Amino acid sequence: MTADATLAPPARGALRIGPHTVTPPVVLAPMAGITNAPFRTLCREFSGGKGLFVSEMITTRALVERNEKTMQLVHFDASETPRSIQLYGVDPVTVGRAVRMIVDENLADHIDLNFGCPVPKVTRKGGGSALPYKRNLLRAILRAAVGNAGSLPVTIKMRKGIDDDHLTYLDAGRIAVEEGVAAVALHGRTAAQHYGGTADWDAIARLKEHVPEIPVLGNGDIWCAEDAVRMMRETGCDGVVVGRGCLGRPWLFGDLVAAFEAGTGAGGGAGAGDIDGRRGPAGPRFGEVAAVMRRHADLLGRWLGDEARGVIDFRKHVAWYTKGFAVGSDLRRSLATVSSLAELDDLLGKLDQEQEWPAHADGPRGRTAPGKRVVLPDGWLADPWDGATAGPEAESDTSGG
Repeated sequence: MTADATLAPPARGALRIGPHTVTPPVVLAPMAGITNAPFRTLCREFSGGKGLFVSEMITTRALVERNEKTMQLVHFDASETPRSIQLYGVDPVTVGRAVRMIVDENLADHIDLNFGCPVPKVTRKGGGSALPYKRNLLRAILRAAVGNAGSLPVTIKMRKGIDDDHLTYLDAGRIAVEEGVAAVALHGRTAAQHYGGTADWDAIARLKEHVPEIPVLGNGDIWCAEDAVRMMRETGCDGVVVGRGCLGRPWLFGDLVAAFEAGTGAGGGAGAGDIDGRRGPAGPRFGEVAAVMRRHADLLGRWLGDEARGVIDFRKHVAWYTKGFAVGSDLRRSLATVSSLAELDDLLGKLDQEQEWPAHADGPRGRTAPGKRVVLPDGWLADPWDGATAGPEAESDTSGG
């Protein structure tokens, strides 16, 4: 990545992940079904290629078995550098094999490991955010990954713990340091919170104090560029990981670059006006958003090799892109069932292109599920140091963190 951009707020050195310099210190969070090659392309275009853009989650078992869909997901555009893959696995041997495959076949330049998924079908088998509670299992997985990674840096993304009575992030951070992990990212929520409530930025600060040897990245409740700047100032973290805040807003990465390089936090749409030079007081007008929607759908079709499949896959993004705009229930339903680019063009053309960015559209988006009991294997909490393993059923295509 570019090494000479100024990290003004707060003033400190550039983020280093192994041999890679990331400036500004901004990372796109892996999100299943979202951060595929087309979405990463959009985000990179708005950032000017600055930052780090991680693939959607890849299950280690599917990778070593060369699942057809998985092999498509590990394909990177020639313009992507460094190439960053997130792996999810629960078995040290399989994780090690997957990492070795990535190295031997030159599939990526950076590997991230997911220990943040709170979904019940994953945690009930001991995977995702339940796994770090078993400290020895976590250590074995990290040792297998780092031991097979060669010169590729390995990082991890995790949550605070299972719930407030079973926090794991400080022990997990120390284990990561001891096993040679290059950086850790912390989502300031427990598994029990899912995506509800408010992210605990104080926990990010405590983790940074606990593992000063490696970079710590903060994640949770970054809805605009100002939030990212404020997180770094308040926690002392070395970088930020942005997930739900960029849903339907890939131009947020342009905002982030502008905020960090200018030394100011710009809420809303700083940089969004670069879409075509026209913008409302807080963000892009609807016509600009519509143009991005159209390009996103087209990129998906080209990536999937079929226009209809691309448009159908794009449907999940419609509500995020149009949040707060005056669309109307009938037209909104039609957009959610669109099946061709021509139909998408027609529907978008029926809307007022001069609508300004809605004042409340910069807030929370995506999943906001409230806290709930975490489903765990029987006896999982009895001993955090036992030799428990997570079964293969814990592997899932559901990503989160």
